[in-house]
Amino acid sequence: MEQAMDTAGGDEAEAGEMMAEPQQTEPATHSVLMQLREMIVTGKIAPDSKLRAEALASLLNVSRTPIRSALAVLSAEGLVNYSVNRGYTVRTVTIGDVFDSISVRSLLEGMAARSAVDLGWEPGALSRAISVVEQGRATLDKGQWSEQIEYEWYDLNRQFHLSILIAARNEVLRNSLRMTLIYPILGDAARLCPSIAASVPLRHRQLPSTPPDHVLESQAEHEAVLDAFCREDADEAQRLMSSHVLATRHRLKAIVIPR
Repeated sequence: MEQAMDTAGGDEAEAGEMMAEPQQTEPATHSVLMQLREMIVTGKIAPDSKLRAEALASLLNVSRTPIRSALAVLSAEGLVNYSVNRGYTVRTVTIGDVFDSISVRSLLEGMAARSAVDLGWEPGALSRAISVVEQGRATLDKGQWSEQIEYEWYDLNRQFHLSILIAARNEVLRNSLRMTLIYPILGDAARLCPSIAASVPLRHRQLPSTPPDHVLESQAEHEAVLDAFCREDADEAQRLMSSHVLATRHRLKAIVIPR
């Protein structure tokens, strides 16, 4: 790992993935982009680390071309900085950045939900969204929780949100939303996002043995949004989706220790 970046400070920490990728991204670049983004948002690549294309290509066993393309996307997203003298370096993501991104995302995902109703779902698309939500409920109804189950539920969560974004059929909205997703979604940000975890008490970062309250609430909110889709209520779908996204911000702000 040290060969891939020059670290200016901070320790390596710990998983995530973006919900919406650039639609024109080549498969190799897409894969590299996801890997690099995960390593950055989970702290595996520390803030202020210098990212060198040749070393990263060796680390990920790819050519330098997808590395350069991925770094350009990450620069546009604000996860890395670029300067002529230093090249690409990892930007420090603050708690404020995460909270701001959630606030903006709540508006964008609300718009996506409204558009999905206004435009109408493609044949089979709503049925697939229903199936994803039902799988989420079945997962929670087992009453068990672990890192693997958390990962599986958050993957279903990602699929549900992505299905709405696809149904909105708005590339500008899709690209704008991609810019706001700077923390992991395949797990609890309170544990997996270093900029948040550092300010969250240990008791809120421990993995329970049963589904946590915030996940149960999130599942119920998915079901309420889905009901609005089935009733073709655009106003309610927009309101519920915006509120659903903001719930994460409210929860995180409530458990973060003021500094």
